[in-house]
Amino acid sequence: MPKSDQPINPFETARRQIDIVADLIGLDSGIREVLKHPKRELTVNFPVRMDDGSYRVFTGHRVQYNMARGPTKGGIRYHPQVTLDEVRALAAWMTWKCAVVNIPYGGAKGGVVCDPKHLSHAEVERLTRRYASEIAPIIGPEMDIPAPDVYTDSQTMAWIMDTYSMLKGYSVPGVVTGKPISLGGSEGRGEATGRGCAYVIREASKDVGLKVKGASVAVQGFGNAGSVAANLLYDEQGAKIVAVSDSKGGIVKTDGLNPHAVEAHKQKTGSVVGFPGAKSATNEEILEAKADILIPAALENQITAKNADKIQAKIVAEAANGPTLPEADTILFERGVTVLPDVLANAGGVTVSYFEWAQDIQGYYWALNEVNQRLERTMMKSYADVHQVATERKVHNRTAAYVLAIQRVVDATRLRGIYP
Repeated sequence: MPKSDQPINPFETARRQIDIVADLIGLDSGIREVLKHPKRELTVNFPVRMDDGSYRVFTGHRVQYNMARGPTKGGIRYHPQVTLDEVRALAAWMTWKCAVVNIPYGGAKGGVVCDPKHLSHAEVERLTRRYASEIAPIIGPEMDIPAPDVYTDSQTMAWIMDTYSMLKGYSVPGVVTGKPISLGGSEGRGEATGRGCAYVIREASKDVGLKVKGASVAVQGFGNAGSVAANLLYDEQGAKIVAVSDSKGGIVKTDGLNPHAVEAHKQKTGSVVGFPGAKSATNEEILEAKADILIPAALENQITAKNADKIQAKIVAEAANGPTLPEADTILFERGVTVLPDVLANAGGVTVSYFEWAQDIQGYYWALNEVNQRLERTMMKSYADVHQVATERKVHNRTAAYVLAIQRVVDATRLRGIYP
């Protein structure tokens, strides 16, 4: 075990999670070892010409974790702290996330060690195109489909798609997802994560005997996923938004906030802080606010053993990745709090990425209402599957989701066998 003052190795965490589920479902040592190793890893070091004419060498990674259920899928992040073990862990978690919502993908992830905040727009473009050309031999619509992640966006994906297409000699829109609509992106992709989260909250509320209409909601992290989930719960399900926050702080209004007005205030001022008629609060206080539903949509490691017993919500829906630590999961479960884990609650994004890929492959694009209807069906079925496993095995939803996902990957691996 790492010392307390050392950073936790995310890949060791990912492998421990596999062991926990493998013990639970009785996996033999051979298949367990297969699940604990990435299928393919590529590390590339490549030069990029800077605006002043000099050259810098950057390091990038692409890890394809498991292909048993189909081509791999996962984002590309640009961050100075990117490490190979981080990318391995994220690729493993993408494998389970795709399996939870039962889409025909394995998991992958990529990253470049850089700080895009200190690069010009032109430098980021040249870095992206060079990285894309370096990983081009192992990506493609039938092999591995990248997407945006930390500090990458639809423009980044457009550059990757163009670079790959130039290498092929024809346009290949299905090589990436998260593209602009005009290049084969999907309607509804921008709000898919928040929308999927709202659907799962609605389904879970039925099982805990909570009516979403009139229920109070607190959102930590009023960014894309958090604001969309809040807006949809408010507009479509009649929930009452009582607390929201962003990186600069939070606000509380017990008789309810209009999330659209809060969003407009944030766009105007840069933060939700200072919204007229609301009390100020810290991000920590937002987590502990008196609310029926809590949506952690900010950073990882927010709900810990120290504050888990102070959470007042009946449902915790993880729109962010990894906001709840394992020891907090146990405390919440024992207290009867329903946690909707990230691999389920925020899987709407990868689900609509799958829809985008399917549309690109067909060359036939769907209307927004069709995308949303298909997303709703997928999230409802996925929640029902996880809830059934949790009930049958008497475990919390995160363990249930991992059991479901890992069993699906194991089944595919065993059916395919080992070649040659």
